[in-house]
Amino acid sequence: MDEYSRFVDWDKMDVSAQSQDTKELTCTDFHELKQLARQGYWAKNHSLRAKVYHKLISNIPCRTVTPDANVYRDIVVKIIGKRSSSSLALPEFVDDSLIPTYCLNAEGVGAVRKIILCISNQFPDISFCPALPSVIALLLHYSKDEAECFEQVCRILACNDPSKRLIDQTFLAFESSCMTFGDLVNKYCQAAHKLMVAVSEDVLEVYSDWQRWLFGELPMAYIARVFDVFLVEGYKVLYRVALALLKFFHKVRAGQPMESDSIQQDIRAFVRDIAKSVSPERLLEKAFAIRLFSRKEIQLLQMANEKALQQKGITVKQKSLAPPKRQNVHLAVHAENFKSEIVSVKEMRDIWSWIPERFALCQPLLLFTTLEHGCSLSRFYSHSEGHEPTLLLIKTTAKEVCGAYLSTDWSERRRGGNKLSFFGTGECFVFRLQPEVERYEWVIIKHPELASTGSETENHTQPASSTLSSSSIPSDPSDRLSPFLAARHFNLPSKTASMFMAGSSECIIVGGGDGQALFLDADLNHGRTSHCNTFNNQPLCSESFQISILEVWGFRDTMNG
Repeated sequence: MDEYSRFVDWDKMDVSAQSQDTKELTCTDFHELKQLARQGYWAKNHSLRAKVYHKLISNIPCRTVTPDANVYRDIVVKIIGKRSSSSLALPEFVDDSLIPTYCLNAEGVGAVRKIILCISNQFPDISFCPALPSVIALLLHYSKDEAECFEQVCRILACNDPSKRLIDQTFLAFESSCMTFGDLVNKYCQAAHKLMVAVSEDVLEVYSDWQRWLFGELPMAYIARVFDVFLVEGYKVLYRVALALLKFFHKVRAGQPMESDSIQQDIRAFVRDIAKSVSPERLLEKAFAIRLFSRKEIQLLQMANEKALQQKGITVKQKSLAPPKRQNVHLAVHAENFKSEIVSVKEMRDIWSWIPERFALCQPLLLFTTLEHGCSLSRFYSHSEGHEPTLLLIKTTAKEVCGAYLSTDWSERRRGGNKLSFFGTGECFVFRLQPEVERYEWVIIKHPELASTGSETENHTQPASSTLSSSSIPSDPSDRLSPFLAARHFNLPSKTASMFMAGSSECIIVGGGDGQALFLDADLNHGRTSHCNTFNNQPLCSESFQISILEVWGFRDTMNG
């Protein structure tokens, strides 16, 4: 049909969706390009899409020495020789059992394997890259020959713009992206997350499939539309689409029995058959309706997750069938050695499913309890300081149970001198467990319109080297892991939107602005709770209450022995 048809099996392609209009793309303005990509301007013309891909990829800033089409022509004979490409063993950094063919003909299917092997030869630093076969297979539909496809994939892999992340090429980057996706699900798809926690043994194992949904299970017409936008806007698009897939899965399957004994298999099957329930346009519409964090915030979260994995020594995929992953919510809270006078094992597991992925790698550690250490605020501080984050649990004399996840070390309170001042980050949240379960997160997460972030003008994001300055990430030798959602990254309408936690010798406060989510007195005896602006919460229990038991839990690293 056109010069880019060599590897396409047109019987498999939806030709009805193709337009023969000879449109051209002349715009260079980023905002206009972004809108055209989202609208599918080049999606219905095979030749135009090929030319646009070529143009967008040729504009990717790359390393000086990036292999091109001529390199491929030089090496392909030496590497492949006369062997059949189907008999060639693929490198370990891809999953040999998951090589999408989309609408490729037999020559195209063989070309995918040849290009993977030549990329392996030219990129010895790639250690884990499960998305690569899909990207190659997709681009072959829009390439004149193997060498051109090879060059385009090499440019994507060799991108050297620190603010433009494209494809994960190490296990550390991939695994931290899975944790980051888990964190985003926890914030933006709470109903789906609750279902995952209820039906899966290891929720992160489910979320570790997120790239497979896109670069493996999603049909050709869908991944091509995702790729249209991805080449313009970058990695964040992938998170958006995966979140939208999970939302649709939960909506379509809510209340229905599982089709298999594995939620993982059910989601994969749903994505494979997505055409039965959702069009490509509807999927993208849903994806862009999610008011995600800015690229800078996601970058900070990704870095924090990478750092957590490095500290645990998880940087390479293990040869065993079960690579080390997070202590899942069933394993992190062991029934035999977990004992709280306030919450049951099941309730602690529920709380554990809410906390950021990088801390869910740990197990709960009891730091302070009024039953053992007495009702003293000074003892509360002495046992809690040096631990970050912490979990505050309260049981009232009326048997109500509530608490707070607190992102920052209580020693930070001293920065205000003798003056009571707020600190902490937007990862703090408050909750009640009895009489019913309810979690209240930072108001900005559900209502981002209340604040604009410095980097929300995403099209002009500073390079990582300048955005992630020393002021953003503590250089503290204790390697603190809470740079994410710091209030200073946001242009907040008032300080009441970021009153996370405060403490003095007289009291503890969690949440502020027109009330306090929690106020505890110096004797840890009486407390108050009311609506506050920071968490936009309802009172967590009786508005004035007497404390029966108070516990503080820390997070114990169990991965290194």
